[in-house]
Parts: sequence; structure tokens; C-alpha cells
Amino acid sequence: MRSRIVKLTYVFIFIVISCQKDDIVPEITDSLIDGLLIKDKVTLDPLGYAPLSAMISLETNEVVSVDMLIIGKNGKDSDVFQSFSETGTTLEIPIHGLYADFENTVRLTFFNANGTDLGFKTYKIKTDPLISDMPLIVINKAEQNQMAQGMTLVNYYGYDKNKNPFRPFMFDAFGDIRWYLNFIKHPRLKNLHFDNGPQRLANGNFYFASREPDAIYEVDHFGNVLNTWEMPGYGFHHEAFEKPNGNFLVSVDKNDAGTIEDYIIEIDRNSKQIIREWDLNISLDNKRTTLTDNAIDWIHVNGVSYDESDDTIIISGRTQGVVKLTANNEVIWIMGSHKDWGVAGNGEDLNQFLLQPLDAAGTPIANQAVLDGDENHPDFEWNWYQHATKVLPNRNIILFDNGHNRNFMGAGSYSRAVEYKVDKENGTIQQVWQYGKERGNETYSRIVSDVDYLEVENHMLFSPGAIVSGARPVGKSIEVDMTNNTVIFEATIIPPKAFADKITFHRTERLPLYPN
Repeated sequence: MRSRIVKLTYVFIFIVISCQKDDIVPEITDSLIDGLLIKDKVTLDPLGYAPLSAMISLETNEVVSVDMLIIGKNGKDSDVFQSFSETGTTLEIPIHGLYADFENTVRLTFFNANGTDLGFKTYKIKTDPLISDMPLIVINKAEQNQMAQGMTLVNYYGYDKNKNPFRPFMFDAFGDIRWYLNFIKHPRLKNLHFDNGPQRLANGNFYFASREPDAIYEVDHFGNVLNTWEMPGYGFHHEAFEKPNGNFLVSVDKNDAGTIEDYIIEIDRNSKQIIREWDLNISLDNKRTTLTDNAIDWIHVNGVSYDESDDTIIISGRTQGVVKLTANNEVIWIMGSHKDWGVAGNGEDLNQFLLQPLDAAGTPIANQAVLDGDENHPDFEWNWYQHATKVLPNRNIILFDNGHNRNFMGAGSYSRAVEYKVDKENGTIQQVWQYGKERGNETYSRIVSDVDYLEVENHMLFSPGAIVSGARPVGKSIEVDMTNNTVIFEATIIPPKAFADKITFHRTERLPLYPN
């Protein structure tokens, strides 16, 4: 692999030094050995759902493998490079990462079975402009040498002329959209509503669930639907989560239940059967009205994740709190204001599961006003109408603390990425890190939004998706160094029109464009 990249780099160095400063860099002459390539064909957007993707079909007279390079507009940091391990005399090379409304330069370098460089061929691929529904992306800051690798995936809600379907896209560190899916002509997904949006499966493809119709979909980068998992008797909302064993946890409505957004199901990946159900009306108190008086949507589950260490699930109930549950729907702990918890549907007193906050020194906070959420402690604040609850590698919990109705009075319009250390044996919780409070209104998102831990760099991706404090609704994707809260990268995403006049996106992720 290294020898391939080095040799390709030498080609570029030669081009630069062989031209005078004021010269126009000449077109590079293809160097492919004679007779190697029998036939090739470039197909832009082969299925009609991925306008910035193409397929190059090849036929050669000997077994080869191929490296692919898309030359970026902004130097090598904007290049897209991918080495493909597949070998053969007939190959299909997927090209992802083209620019819109641009004659893209794509270079394929060929190698024989021994890894010998057989030369390269250059292709020019002209793309159409972005559809009008796509946003403007403003890069506020980008420390190229410190950022987590990859592009930013946005589960975009905004629109211009076409309110549906929602459109996932990826943009690079310079603010250029380099990949997106548009299912407006898809026979089944033309009304796509993916809520929390797509994420990457362990196998490298994307997955999301949709309400219309209710199912989980596995798709490739071209938008080809590879697999589906139905959920008969239930309606999808918000979250589909892939467990380490490949099964899916899904937040759902149960048909004819009388309440909504208060069930979780597990779908077996292989059999496609629903193998487990969590009815939150049984494990929690659906009469608690401290944060809402909506008796039908009494908890509004907006996220579910999995803790492999003890085979439990963690749910984010926007209008109740964060709850950890066993596979048998038994409460382990409750993270949230202590006010007004009562008896669960199964008769258990839920007060026994409330976490005791600690200060920075590890001393229990005794102030009842802090426990109840009426006041904040200098070292501790509860989560308010949170989203995106996840388990870190160190077993701590991160979430997006939206801050809506903070302290029951809307005290301070700010949202936070916050990390809590939870000791389930002792029933304690300690706030160990936060970011966002200092930004105030400029990153305050009352609804939706996301956080993601970028483990290699020890960075956090903080993504308020519905900021309405400025002249128009926007979303932001902000990469923060957790050691010193320095902003490494910040992008503002500005839709032509925000969904419901508020929402730009629900989540952003940082991912490599190609999965491997």
C-alpha cells in the first residue's frame, strides 16, 4: 500500500517542478502500458440516487487491482484516495466524492498481481449542479492537521422546493458537498423520513429507518437498497441502533397502544423477527408530568443505545430523563431531576433508582434544590430535554443537553455536550466534562441535535441542529478538543428553508467517505 502512494506522489512532484511559476500546468499524459485496458466505461449516478457518484467499469487483459484518486480543488487535503483490494480482469470501481457542477479529474492507477505499477489513466467526469434543496456550508474554522479524518455526514432535514424526502450528504473540510442521496424518484423511499438519520453499519454500508413505510433499510453509497427489516405491529420514530451482534434496537410506537414513543423493540438481524419488546409504561411512570402534560406522548423517546458491558439499553426520554434498563425491562438507574418520581407501572418505587450527584471532589451534593433541578451546582447540572445519549469506551455517558426549560424556568439559553461518570453500584453520578455553555445562544438548540466521541483524537463532535437565535435557522457541526475545549473545526450549515422553520438536521457524524 505504501509503495503505491509514494509512487503516485512522485508523479505530482514532477509535474510541479517541470513547470515555471507562470506556466499553465499541462494535462498529464496517461501512462498505462499498451494493451492492458481492453474496455472501460464511466457511468455517472448509475441508479439515479447519488448525483456525486459514478461507476467505472473495466476490462483488462491481465489480473489487476486499482487505486483511485479524485483530485481536489483545495490541494491534497481535499483529494479523495481509495485503494481497492479486489483483483480481476473485469472490475467495477465505485467513485464517490465528486464535486457538483464541475469537471472532476479522476485517476485510476493499475497494479498487477505482484503489485507492480502498470501506469494510470485519467478520466474527466462532469457533474450537474446541486439540487436547490441543498444547503450552503460556511467553514468557520478548520485546523486541518488536528481534525479527525474523514468527511462530515449530515442527516439533512432542510429543503427548498421539495419537503420530502430527507437527504443525507457528506461535506469536506472546505465546505464542499462531495456525496449525497436523493430518493425523490425512488419507488419506496420517495417520502423518506429517517428522523435521527443514517449511520454506518459494521459492514460499511449505511442504514436508517423510515416511517413511510416503517422499516430499517440498508443502502450502499449509490442508494441501492440491499436489505430491509420490517416491524409489523409497530411504527418507527427516531432511532435504529445496530448492536455489536448485528441486531437492531428500534424506538417505536406500538399500534393501537393509546400512547406513543414509549416502546423499544429488538429485531434479529438474520431472522428479521422481533425478538424482544420494552414497554416503558410498565417499567416507568407514565403519569409523571413534571416536564410535560402530554399524556399520550409522555416520554418522547428520542434515542436508544446499548451498553455491551452489562447487556443493557440506555434510553433518552426527552420529557422524563435518561434511563438504563435490563434486557427484561427492569430499571437500573434514572438520570435526571429528582422531582416528582412516583410508582412504575409494575408497582416499583422509582425513587430508589435516582442517581445521587457528586461534586468535583466526589462528595454527595445534598442541596435538595440541586437534586430537584431547581438550581445548578457549580460542579453539576442535570440533563434537560436531552438527545443522543451514548456510552463512551470508559463506560461514561455522553449526551446532548438541549437545555430547554432548564431549572423549570428556561434559565439561560444554552446547550451542552456533557460527559457524566455513573457508578451503578453506588448509584452516583458526577459531571466530568462539558462544552457549549460558554457559547450561549449561538449554539442553543432546543430540539434535535447530537454529540459523538472521536476516540482516536479524544475530540467531541458537538452538533446543534436547530439554532434559531440568528437571522435564519441554521445548524452547526463543531469538533472540540476535550483536553482544553479548543474548537478544532466548525461549520455552519444553512438550508434554503429549515424543516418546520426550525430544523436543519438531527445529527452529524465524522466518517471516512469510503468505509475502509
